[in-house]
Amino acid sequence: MDKLTEIMNWKAQEIADCIRDVADHELAVFAAEAEQRGSFLQALKAPTGLAVISEIKRRSPSAGQIKDLGPSVEQADKYLSAGGDCLSILTDNKYFGGELKDLSSVTTKFRAEKRGIPCLRKDFMIHPIQVLEAAQAGASAILIIVRALTDEQMTTLRRAADLAGLDSLYEIHTESELERAVAQDAKIVGVNNRDLAKFTTDLAFSERLIPQFPKDVVAISESGIWTGVDAARVRACGAKAILVGEALMKAPDTARLMADFHNA
Repeated sequence: MDKLTEIMNWKAQEIADCIRDVADHELAVFAAEAEQRGSFLQALKAPTGLAVISEIKRRSPSAGQIKDLGPSVEQADKYLSAGGDCLSILTDNKYFGGELKDLSSVTTKFRAEKRGIPCLRKDFMIHPIQVLEAAQAGASAILIIVRALTDEQMTTLRRAADLAGLDSLYEIHTESELERAVAQDAKIVGVNNRDLAKFTTDLAFSERLIPQFPKDVVAISESGIWTGVDAARVRACGAKAILVGEALMKAPDTARLMADFHNA
């Protein structure tokens, strides 16, 4: 069994007791708050240079413990002060050490301070109940991992996200997954440079796949980006944004590394 399959099997068990039918009106009530949450898609389009999605991630199956992190709002403040365009917040506990509170505490604090920054709920999405949770926690977007889901499951998640006024980031790793995402009319597609079966990383995946994206799709390169040189490499192949977790979590000078990314 590869790691992604293992994680998805666990996630199905984890949410089993929470699963119920989610009515359209439960999701639609959050669409009115979309402006307050901020548009994830527009935040990626706005910069003239490379947009940076800064990830709050305590640990991962590939890296182990990344940072002994206190409240997530402290790291979010650091990212925002350094010029991050969006946040990605891990809410999976078993494999990544996160929780839904990491997301809700950040969005609640920033909204109270009128300092909005769009946040992605980074988790292994299976059911609309998780989309409802994301909206309740103040997320601006959800993650749809193409390899892990059927077309029907993706359609169901996308519909729930649309109803709640959330954007959907489709994550791919192969040409066939790109085709499936495009068939879903994906507006944001991220190439995960990490093979989620083997957990090896290579920026060549972005270099191969992003030039095949439709022109109206916002391209993101995810994983394996440590330096401005790495960022420039994926920007050269058409990436509009990068998603960076471990490098920013460990950076001794967050603002300097963020500037390197933006200026790539």
